[in-house]
Amino acid sequence: MHKNFTKEDVFIGISACLIGEKVRFDASNKPSNFCIHELSQHVTYKAYCPEVAVGMPIPRPTIRLIKDEQMIKVSRPDGSGDVTSAIKAYGKKVASFSKNLSGYVFCAKSPSCGMERVKVYSPTGDPLQAKGIGVFSREIMKANPLLPCEENGRLNDPIIRENFVARVYAYRHWQALVESGISKHKLTSFHAQYKYTVMSHNLVAYKELGRLLARADLPLEEMAEQYISGLMAALTIKATRKNHSNTLSHIQGYFSKYLNKEQRKELSEQVDAYRNGLVPLMVPLTLVNHYLLAHPNDYLAQQAYLNPYPESLKLRYGY
Repeated sequence: MHKNFTKEDVFIGISACLIGEKVRFDASNKPSNFCIHELSQHVTYKAYCPEVAVGMPIPRPTIRLIKDEQMIKVSRPDGSGDVTSAIKAYGKKVASFSKNLSGYVFCAKSPSCGMERVKVYSPTGDPLQAKGIGVFSREIMKANPLLPCEENGRLNDPIIRENFVARVYAYRHWQALVESGISKHKLTSFHAQYKYTVMSHNLVAYKELGRLLARADLPLEEMAEQYISGLMAALTIKATRKNHSNTLSHIQGYFSKYLNKEQRKELSEQVDAYRNGLVPLMVPLTLVNHYLLAHPNDYLAQQAYLNPYPESLKLRYGY
C-alpha cells in the first residue's frame, strides 16, 4: 500500500531519454508524458543511458541487434563498432547496485534498452523476427526477476499503466517488509492486506498463496521467496472487469448489515454498471470507500486493493 511511502521512498530506474535527457543517437530525447508529468510527482527516478555510459558520443551512429549464427551482438549496421560486451558489463554493474529499485521503465525498441520485440537483423542487414531484447535491459531483468518492468509505449494503455504502478507499490511494500525483518506473522499479515488485490488478478493464485502460507514444512526464508515470486507473478496478470466485479461483490458483503435497502441497491447497481462497462472502476470504489468511512472496518481499511497507490494518479478513472 502506498500511504506510508513518499516520493523519496520509491525509486524507479528509467531510460534517460524518457525523462527528457537528449542522449539518443541523434541528440534527441523521447519524453514520456506520464513519466515526466504524473508519475514523477510520486517517485524518484534513477536515469540511465547505457550507450552514453559506455563512451558512445552524442550524436552517434545508429546501432542494432545483429544475430550472427547463435550470437546476438550490438553494433553498427555494417557490423563495426561492436559494443555488446561493454553494454552487457554496464548492465551487470547497474543491476548489482539497483536492488533498491521498485520498478523500471525502459525505452521501447532500443537495442540496448528495449524490453521486448526489438528488431533483430542478419549480418547482411536483412530484418529477422522482432523478438529481441535490449542487451542492457536483459541484464537488469535477469538480475532482478521480480522487478516490475515496462516500456514507455505500453504505458499509454490505461490498463497496463495501472497494472505497472500497482506492481511497483506492491513490490515497494514487500521491500519494506524485508527491510523490517520478516516473521511468519508479518508475512501472514502482508498476505491479508493483498487478499482482494490478488483476487482481482487471479483467484487461483490467491488460493495457492494461502496454501503456501499454511505449510508447516517450509523454512520461513524459502516460504517468503516462494510467496513474493507467486505474488508478483499473479499481479502481472491483468485484472479483468469480471474479476474486479467479483472482488467488489465480496467487499459488498461487509456492508450488508449496515446499509439500508436503498444503499445496498445503489452499491449493487454501481457494481453491475461497472461489470457491464457503463462506468469506470473508480465509481463503485468511491462508493465503497464512502461507506467504509461511515462504517469503519479494520480488515477492509487495510486492503491494498482500496488504496494501491496515490489517488492523484487517477489510474482507475480510465477503465
